[in-house]
Amino acid sequence: MNQRLNSLPSHPFFFNSDKSKSVEWIIFEELSDYSKTLSAMEERAALIAKGEACECVWLLEHPPLYTAGTSAQGIDLVDSNRFPVFQTGRGGQYTYHGPGQRVAYIMLNLKQRQQDVRLFIAALEQWIISTLEHFNIKGERRNDRVGVWVERPEKPRLLGNQLAEDKIAAIGIRLKKWVSFHGISLNIYPELDHFNGIIACGVKDHGVTSFEDLGLLISMPEVDLALRAAFEDIFGPTIDAV
Repeated sequence: MNQRLNSLPSHPFFFNSDKSKSVEWIIFEELSDYSKTLSAMEERAALIAKGEACECVWLLEHPPLYTAGTSAQGIDLVDSNRFPVFQTGRGGQYTYHGPGQRVAYIMLNLKQRQQDVRLFIAALEQWIISTLEHFNIKGERRNDRVGVWVERPEKPRLLGNQLAEDKIAAIGIRLKKWVSFHGISLNIYPELDHFNGIIACGVKDHGVTSFEDLGLLISMPEVDLALRAAFEDIFGPTIDAV
């Protein structure tokens, strides 16, 4: 087992040291333009670092697009003409965003929480796992792959008789002055065929899945409620944007 998982508590807490502060929680109803969202996110993170804005989480959906993280390999972009491709400063490789996928951008000040990137990623994974548990989906971490995975015993086993598994949520973050931005994407009912234009996160041996693919017809608002409850368990209280 690698050090990232071996050294972590089963339920990491990232509460703000200032218990009077709540995280602003904002849900965007319309599809969000990626470039404009990225610019706004960078501006908000800078204000948080200066102490001029409160921490926040943005929940949204993007139109179909691919993003390339700092570790992206050109060979993993299978079809560069399928959707717009955006270079981004987050960690990770290529991923897809589109309608039916809940994207959560997390802007937290780790100076007021825990200045431990490895533990922060594990906390984000736990946030997703706890959300999935609400819908009786067993999400799991993997030693060599960031994100959350679901075993698929109904699918043919892989080489070496390994159980098939699919990725249901991706994580890609960036820190600047210990303020996080970018975040997670959770597949609710996206068009899974759209992932075929990339090697998602550079992983060739496993697929992707969604709530819908697992036979669960769950609405986005239902998922949002579960995300918020699980977030508060790990990161502390939230407040609706005024």
